[in-house]
Amino acid sequence: MIIEALELKNYRNYNELEIEFDSGKNILYGDNAQGKTNILEALYLCSTTKSHRGSKDKDIINFKENEAHIKLKVVKNEVPYRIDIHLKKSKTKGIAINGIPIKKASDLFGIVNVIFFSPEDLSIIKNGPAERRRFIDMELCQIDKVYLHNLVSYNKIVNQRNKLLKDLSFNFDKSLYDTLDIWDIQLSDYGNKIIKRREEFILQINDIILDIHKKLTGGKETIHLRYEPNVGENELEDKIRASREKDIKLKTTNVGPHRDDMGFYLEEIDLRKFGSQGQQRTAALSLKLSEIELVKTIINDNPILLLDDVMSELDSNRQNYLIDSINDTQTIVTCTGLDEFIENRINVNKIYRIVEGTASLYQLEK
Repeated sequence: MIIEALELKNYRNYNELEIEFDSGKNILYGDNAQGKTNILEALYLCSTTKSHRGSKDKDIINFKENEAHIKLKVVKNEVPYRIDIHLKKSKTKGIAINGIPIKKASDLFGIVNVIFFSPEDLSIIKNGPAERRRFIDMELCQIDKVYLHNLVSYNKIVNQRNKLLKDLSFNFDKSLYDTLDIWDIQLSDYGNKIIKRREEFILQINDIILDIHKKLTGGKETIHLRYEPNVGENELEDKIRASREKDIKLKTTNVGPHRDDMGFYLEEIDLRKFGSQGQQRTAALSLKLSEIELVKTIINDNPILLLDDVMSELDSNRQNYLIDSINDTQTIVTCTGLDEFIENRINVNKIYRIVEGTASLYQLEK
């Protein structure tokens, strides 16, 4: 899988941009606030339909304009794809694949498999469970269409049930209350499927992360992940029913996989609570490298790696391990300077200098 080219129009600080990528290592370098991360965001959006920053479409469009366009050319299994995304301030985004509009944004998932790695990801272990759930969901949605369908359906039901709970809290109506039975059955059905797939995913990651983490720590640490569901797969429906009065009082659904977590352990030490910053960052790097290997296995191809200014956050040993691990992976890296790549003699195939929403090819002196 290779991204060949990207075109942007009225996208954030880019009026117009055309950029071609090498199949190896690509560097986007320049000062802060010049637009480097915006390019990675556009690539991520073409893979997942969403900004990695959580931005709304209207906030991505250049503030002087009402629309923005993204065009991505990618080759997967020797088949060329062109993805066109039309962002509008007042309407839902339009997406076309090879010139054919798609009805659901979720139909885009799985065409381009990207793994995004930023300094914020190094904090995934010490931050709250929402970020760890998001990691699981975004990866599974890219590689498993059934999971994507179940998650979208589950989230819709949670939102509809929460609206009903708010109505009941303000004005209790017996006939309205009885409709909770329908929502609870559906919530349990989709929720159980999500729990089961997440369990499988954590097991798959565990098979990979152990060896990677041992190499990163020189064999000093043994890591394992634990799936920590809010409620077990076979007891979800009963727990949802038992929580009804509490849910009405708090106006929200308190039980279900939308409250799950993932634990990181060195032997029996919980890294979320007792790990040093160095241990937490090393575990986060191990997780990302495991993600790359898992996706390779599942799609039988290499995903595309997007590294957003993450090299400067790693010491030289971890930098070298990361680079050695992705020799066969197309990588697009943002950074503020080239010194770390030159000093470590990292093989770079293409370099662009990014200045105020423009990209120009840069030649390294030999």
